[in-house]
Amino acid sequence: MSGSAFNAFKSRVAVAWSPKLYITLVRGLPGTRRLHRRTLEAMCLRRCHRTVQHRTTPSLLGMLTQVKRLVVVETEEMYAARRQAEEDRLVPRPPLVVSHHSPPRGVHAAEGAAAAAAQ
Repeated sequence: MSGSAFNAFKSRVAVAWSPKLYITLVRGLPGTRRLHRRTLEAMCLRRCHRTVQHRTTPSLLGMLTQVKRLVVVETEEMYAARRQAEEDRLVPRPPLVVSHHSPPRGVHAAEGAAAAAAQ
């Protein structure tokens, strides 16, 4: 990812209170404090770029405050908008249709125009 780890998770909708939060681990665990690793393990976040869903509770908000530099928190609307944008980006494009028939040139063009006018 270019820039900060949050660039891939920028919100596409307004941030509002939500009964469910989607938490994504965006920074690696090596080099972090043991307390932070245990907090992330308690939230079931063991690998980078994995997302878990939790109910909004005071204890969860306290854990998020502790590891806020390692995770990205999204509401249901933000998560749905990001997933939809990812799906739209991955949809295959329609095939290109290339016509290799070139228009006639020179003398043949005049004959082709006369034949088309006769019909």
